Amino acid sequence: MSSAMPRRTAQSVRVLGAGASPVLAISRTPGAPSAAPVETAARLEPERLARAARAYSTRRAPESALRFLRADLVPRSGDLVLARVTSLGQHVRLHLPNGRSKNLWPGDEIVVAYADRYAPSQYEALVPADLGPCHLAASGGIAARVVASNAKLAKRPSELEPIGLLCRTPESPPLNLADFALSELPGEPREITVLAIAGSAMDSGKTSALAHLARGICRLGVRVGYAKVTGTAAGGDPWLLVDAGADPVLDFTDLGFASTSRIGPDQIERIGEQLVRQLQRAGAEIALLEIADGLFQPETAALIASPRFRSLIDGLLYASVDALGAAHGAQLIAARGHKLLGLTGLVASAPLLVREAQAATDLAVYDRSDLADASIAAKLLAAAREPRA
Repeated sequence: MSSAMPRRTAQSVRVLGAGASPVLAISRTPGAPSAAPVETAARLEPERLARAARAYSTRRAPESALRFLRADLVPRSGDLVLARVTSLGQHVRLHLPNGRSKNLWPGDEIVVAYADRYAPSQYEALVPADLGPCHLAASGGIAARVVASNAKLAKRPSELEPIGLLCRTPESPPLNLADFALSELPGEPREITVLAIAGSAMDSGKTSALAHLARGICRLGVRVGYAKVTGTAAGGDPWLLVDAGADPVLDFTDLGFASTSRIGPDQIERIGEQLVRQLQRAGAEIALLEIADGLFQPETAALIASPRFRSLIDGLLYASVDALGAAHGAQLIAARGHKLLGLTGLVASAPLLVREAQAATDLAVYDRSDLADASIAAKLLAAAREPRA
């Protein structure tokens, strides 16, 4: 599912010696000691790898594949990198594959993945054109250079010093998340009912709403799976859905993407289709799909406008922060031909907002306790299964 691109050579970057620093982490604090440079390829000793914290984003790559470091190539989105924490800022914890968040310290070495990030409430970040200093752009384990920050953030982004791209051999290309993606499944008759959620913005309540809906569906005795179609690698959302009873729980990282920012519409559509097929193949009867960020985020906008995606889902919930966002978003979603099942999210947190949203849209507003109720879950499933008008 990844598109092949020519690999460029970085002329002036060196890998830092594997034996020069026993400490694990990433950092660029002024005056902090750095490892001595060696050749452009170096063996990664097992002891050093064992000390390095593996980020959630890299969880599908087996440790046995992480054997060498190279610093003579330009990173691409999805490439795995060993980096040192040089200074702590906004992100002081790293999501691990086991669900725990590790507290970071300057000097820690970590294994993360390069990727872009689009997060209006936090950062816009891009994969750099070299292995120079960059940032920890997301707690799920994203290395990138932050180019814009939300003014409300009190801290600067945590800083990283890339040590080298991870490879199987000194001559092989860097390991990429796409190398460890789930095998692509062929198309087959869709038997699974698919409900999706979109939102007016980041942090509008999408994930929490789906977690409670998953709980409500579980109370019906029905197996429900969850998949996040777009966004940036993060461990919190998947583990929340696991705790709610969803099984299986997948996201775009399982298909080889550390982030879906700036990837093409066709790839986004394929991610959605593949995730639904994976959930169906695993035995789920209901699929809950989450679309990240807000309706104006480029990938979200393309997905909502896509007839191919519209045919993939049976119904859509919309999470909004306020009534105005609910009214405009509902209008936009309806104009794209989607079956809108109702409103949810932060707009459901206050009776006055609920009244405003209902008056503006004539749609039901579901709070979290509603969605966790088996009778409401059954009502939403029945509405999704009704033939389109």
